[in-house]
Amino acid sequence: MMLKSLWKSLISLQHKCVKKQKSEVDGSVSVHGEEDLVVLPVQCSNCRIEETKQCNCDHTHVAEDANVHAQRDVNSNSSFTHAVINMVGMLVGLGQLSTPYAVVSGGWVSAFLLVGLGVMCAYSSHILGTCLRKNPKLRSFVDIGKHAFGSKGRLVAATIIYMEIFMSLVSYTISLHDNLNTVFLGTNLKHHFPKFSSSQFLTVVAVLIALPSLWIRDLSSISFLSTLGILMSLLIFLCVAATALLGHVRNNHAIPVLQLHNIPSVSGLYVFGYGGHIVFPELYTSMKDPSKFTKVSIVSFAVVTAIYTTLGFMGARMFGKDVKSQITLSMPAESIVTKVALWATVVAPMTKYALEFIPLAIQLEHALPSTMSGRNKMIIRGCVGSFSLLVILTLALSVPYFEHVLSLTGSLVSVAVCLILPCSFYLKTCWGQISNLVLLLNLSLITFGFLLALMGTISSSKLLLKSFQLHHSS
Repeated sequence: MMLKSLWKSLISLQHKCVKKQKSEVDGSVSVHGEEDLVVLPVQCSNCRIEETKQCNCDHTHVAEDANVHAQRDVNSNSSFTHAVINMVGMLVGLGQLSTPYAVVSGGWVSAFLLVGLGVMCAYSSHILGTCLRKNPKLRSFVDIGKHAFGSKGRLVAATIIYMEIFMSLVSYTISLHDNLNTVFLGTNLKHHFPKFSSSQFLTVVAVLIALPSLWIRDLSSISFLSTLGILMSLLIFLCVAATALLGHVRNNHAIPVLQLHNIPSVSGLYVFGYGGHIVFPELYTSMKDPSKFTKVSIVSFAVVTAIYTTLGFMGARMFGKDVKSQITLSMPAESIVTKVALWATVVAPMTKYALEFIPLAIQLEHALPSTMSGRNKMIIRGCVGSFSLLVILTLALSVPYFEHVLSLTGSLVSVAVCLILPCSFYLKTCWGQISNLVLLLNLSLITFGFLLALMGTISSSKLLLKSFQLHHSS
């Protein structure tokens, strides 16, 4: 769910804003898979219309086509390699922290599910590209949903997207809390808020430090946060690998073969790591050669699956059944490598808030009256973002059970984003143009996705409720 890096898309959007005064057509692309939330005005000698309305002039369709091509020209500057880097950066995040825990909980046989989900999600990424090729005017995940199922498809896609963003940010904040607690373990922190523990107080401070980023409108600053988040994820992987290679811990713990009763909740952890599909349409439209999008998907998911599998088995072998829900919390506290990994895990969530808030910010600014000043729009945007972040902080501190929240997010929304919705959109868009074998494949993936979602949601909800009750009873 997550949340789901958009460095290249944000840079492209920045360039577009610089050029828009010179362009005859004005437009904007959405971020994080949202629809074109800012409408595209088209100038006419007789009238002024928007893309979503009809014009009686003869040149309407010509202007709309020019609009589409103008947007595509501005954004289509990403090479194959750059697209792979962006897609890998979008996918790798919280998922890598929980993979060792998931491998131990489900048994080493569950790694086949991890690899299988990687293959399925690569395929669903491919068919999203097919839907985009069918209609060049489609620019986002919500656009595809609207094209396939009308306003209902748009509503479902938008609802799922916002749910994933919200729940992913709760998971990031829980991770921030857990790792800050370990970083400052043993530190006697004095403060004047008796209702807060030291770790809760530190989390509040960290979130307040990150809160001003929600007021940023400078896209270059936001793209810097995205790049920093990618680097932190890479640093975490390297630190775990260094811990295994340098021999700080023994690498001979046994891994259970299969623990079937844990598979439903484990599947949610696995699928969360592949939940980047809401931003893939943006990646597709940013490519110089969109025909290579399928190859980008294959390479990217192969790399991400290899990272998750390697990290999963490394962590499982290093710590066995004692592995924590986040691998950084299991690493030797006295090691400098561990300290680096912990700080990287602290910084990473703080870079996510502004990035994840962008879709809501675009929607909000579009909904405000056009007569409102830019300053007032910024104030409203910042206040709404700040309030949302404080709600997320409250939930994260109230339900600090990382593995269960992450599993619930994966089962409840990431499965829909990765499997159910892409396959449904593809079948509706390409109905009558696909073979019976492809039809059967997509129906099977939809059915499999529903089963994972149902079993995973029930299992993770029960575990979350049980942990919550045990915590309050003690």
